[in-house]
Amino acid sequence: MSETPKNNEVAPSSKPGSKPPTPANMEININPRDQEYINAKAYMLGCSTKTGYNLYDHLSRVLTKVLDERPENVVDIFEDISKETKLCKFTSNVDTVQDKIDQSTEVSLAQIQEKLFKKGGDDEEGAEAEEEVETSLPNLMDLNFYFEQAGVGMNREEMFRIWLAMKNLVDSYPLQFCRFWGKIIGTEQNYIVAEVEYREGEEEEAEEEEGEGEGEEETTEKEDAEEEEEGDEEEKDLKPDYKPPSDVPKEAARTGANKKTYFVCNDPGKPWIKLPPIKPKEIISARKIKKFLTGRLDAPVVSYPPFPGNESNYVRAQIARISAGTHISPLGFYQFDEEEEEEEEEGGGREDFVENVDFEGIPLRELADPGLNNWVHHVLHILPQGRTKWWNPVEKN
Repeated sequence: MSETPKNNEVAPSSKPGSKPPTPANMEININPRDQEYINAKAYMLGCSTKTGYNLYDHLSRVLTKVLDERPENVVDIFEDISKETKLCKFTSNVDTVQDKIDQSTEVSLAQIQEKLFKKGGDDEEGAEAEEEVETSLPNLMDLNFYFEQAGVGMNREEMFRIWLAMKNLVDSYPLQFCRFWGKIIGTEQNYIVAEVEYREGEEEEAEEEEGEGEGEEETTEKEDAEEEEEGDEEEKDLKPDYKPPSDVPKEAARTGANKKTYFVCNDPGKPWIKLPPIKPKEIISARKIKKFLTGRLDAPVVSYPPFPGNESNYVRAQIARISAGTHISPLGFYQFDEEEEEEEEEGGGREDFVENVDFEGIPLRELADPGLNNWVHHVLHILPQGRTKWWNPVEKN
């Protein structure tokens, strides 16, 4: 008669001499001191993320070398022995004997973006400065959630990295306003665009330096023209009297198409690069051509009609055109100040607007009306002249 095993009992083995199986509810009892030793060894066996070595193997090699050579005063030269042991395992990137596997673009980009997830140094001065002036960073994850409801936008991981990159931008420059403008796809690399606004008085220094450089160029051009006139006095009668029209001056900072400043980077974690101010002739030329962007700001723009600048100027021109034509809001959501209304009466355009606190909203049925009567542009339109405010070339300034 064979007996069936009861609960928590081991069934007899059918094969003679075989070990009985371990019960499922049996616990392994380890001495606490042995457990600490196991935890310590596991900690020392952890490999470094930079070199791939671990402390356990390194100490083993150092102690083996000490016991083999048995030098005098080991405690005084222990650090030197450790350095020599590390140098023995060092391999140069330009070693031709041993092949060095090149890092993929994903690995190199991950190393760059690793800095985004690390906290900066605890500088008391920096902390005090941050407390004095705070830059409003938009909640990109919240905005991305609403874009996802409409089926557009980017994935959450990329959007979070862009938010970290914009946080570094705010920490690096004295900005009063920062906004994620968008992403432009290129043939080689992409552009991540941030729209910013400097604090009052901070951008004037950079503009003065740029103005000095432009002034020097103008003086050299005048000197060259004077030399040509002196050398060609005899042929002066043969030259035509036609003079080309003067270039339309660009709008000042914080006004018109240059109201905002734009920074771009190819990937989150890479350095932000400031785009130059826009000029009217660049906008006029950008309207006449269609070009794919490469992702390199110094790339030439080969087109007909010729474009006056490189890709950085072309990107800035397209950003200005898109911003002027696509920024819309419900009617009454923004309002202008009384000072702006007075300027409009005097002949100037209204640029600065504030959010209307008393705006109660518009029903969805009216917003979806095909006539679009309840939608307005809240950014000034760019005129055919390339400016938001017309400049009279006949007037003498």
